[in-house]
Amino acid sequence: MLKKTISLIISILVSIAPVLALELDTSVDDEIRKHYDPSRLESDQLPSLPKTEQPEQGSSASNSKPASGQTTSVPKTPPVTPPAKPQIGVKKLPNSSYNPKLDKSLSIRVKKGTKFRVKSSASISDTTREGARLRFISLRPVTQRYVTIPEGTVFNAVITDSHPPQATGNGGLIVLMVESMNFKGHTYAVHAKITKANHKKIFVNNIKGERKYAKGIISSTKFGRNFYKKSMRGTTKLAQNPWTFILTPFTVVAGIVVYGVNIVGAPIFAIFSKGGHITIPAGSEFEIKLLEDVYLD
Repeated sequence: MLKKTISLIISILVSIAPVLALELDTSVDDEIRKHYDPSRLESDQLPSLPKTEQPEQGSSASNSKPASGQTTSVPKTPPVTPPAKPQIGVKKLPNSSYNPKLDKSLSIRVKKGTKFRVKSSASISDTTREGARLRFISLRPVTQRYVTIPEGTVFNAVITDSHPPQATGNGGLIVLMVESMNFKGHTYAVHAKITKANHKKIFVNNIKGERKYAKGIISSTKFGRNFYKKSMRGTTKLAQNPWTFILTPFTVVAGIVVYGVNIVGAPIFAIFSKGGHITIPAGSEFEIKLLEDVYLD
């Protein structure tokens, strides 16, 4: 009975299969192929696949070429830095101004305001160039607490300013500053000025030549004085002769006018006069005064 039922179902399916089959019309595809090229559409619309090149077996990595469109990274060389210039060392003198590690509580102090009588080792003048150096040698020992600066101690100075005589009667100038002292084989920085030069007091540390503006005024009236004297002598001679006596007023007036103009213009004429030179020979005596405390080891 079961076999008959299965056979019946199979026979029914086989009989209706042609009815369920679909018939496709391919004429539409033929029309499309006439107007369009499918392969061209694929090449235009679809992106191209990347081309890869398979390396040959046995070839080294160094011989392989990079694919087209790919950039190879070039290793960057590190920047070359120029060698550092050697620093020029500054010589530090063993003084508190140059050596901040100096313990003042354990050092010997030479008080500010201490004076030294010294003599110069070379001659100086207002024509000595700025920056020139000079040595002074002490003439007497100077005693402070716990220390004595002996005779013969060397002080080193530098000319900080100088000029020859100038107009308006201005004299020459020399400015000296003492910058160091040699004591027991060591050099100590000091800050000192000159208070006396060749037994003359120095003000504001300026060694000045004679100012001659006032003398310039007097000397500029020399022409007027001489002309007036000559005119007076001429007047005396003219007055002795009755024929020339009538001319004496002219000579007197001329002498007075010239002399008066010369006196009035003397301050202006004296502007062009120069002062005196200053020259101090070697071995001259000076006086040095400390402007700051000096600490000795």
